Amino acid sequence: MSEINLHSQVSGLTDGPGLLLSNSLSTTVNMWNPLLPVLEKHYKVVRYDTRGHGKSSAPAAPYSFDDLVGDAFSIMDRHELTSASVMGCSLGSMTALGMGLSQPERIERIVCTAARADAPQPFRQSWDDRTAVLNEKGMAGLWEGSLANWLTPAFREAQPEAVEQLKVDFLLTDPAGFTGCAAALKELDYLKDLGALQVPVLFVAGSEDKGASPETMQEMTAACRDGRFALVEDCGHIVAVNNAAGLESAVREFLNLSAES
Repeated sequence: MSEINLHSQVSGLTDGPGLLLSNSLSTTVNMWNPLLPVLEKHYKVVRYDTRGHGKSSAPAAPYSFDDLVGDAFSIMDRHELTSASVMGCSLGSMTALGMGLSQPERIERIVCTAARADAPQPFRQSWDDRTAVLNEKGMAGLWEGSLANWLTPAFREAQPEAVEQLKVDFLLTDPAGFTGCAAALKELDYLKDLGALQVPVLFVAGSEDKGASPETMQEMTAACRDGRFALVEDCGHIVAVNNAAGLESAVREFLNLSAES
């Protein structure tokens, strides 16, 4: 098996508590840029491109969440994080939940944005449908459909530069990376285990997100021993981009961000 090269970046406090940021499907480390100014004042912030994304290599599909969770812990090891908090988006949030379930002693807390924890049949079928489009039209064929749920129309009109950056990173996604992660998503099965999760979790939903609806994330919150829920208004799936200020406000107390930062 060939070695997987995972691209990562570290910033913020050299000796501060660790915060691992895990991106959504078809994005890169850049999706977290709007939050960095505040997070870097409080944490040693480590970002990485999921396998098959951005500057990370793309092993052959399929992938599993065991693979993705293992990758995330390898990034923590690389940057000498014995323990850390983890914030994810969508696929990255699901990876974070897997980390908390498999090695809770290494995870301080989880911010889970724009995610679900199971894979009902319509969800599984949606990945088969998207993979079919990918095979016919490439990543470009998936862009408009993704964008429609990622960002609200008002944001897309007001922030064309942010939309363009997301598109550039979207098109960097290796087809093997997309299909590999889609295979993992089709087997997502964490919901039944959330009651045993020992790590505090803040579930954050965008009010306009159709892929990970507020109702779905409230169900996940209720399933946890220490689950909390926050709603970010006027926001689609990529919460950190679509409403960074709203996400910052939602996580401030949970991540112990001082009021003056």
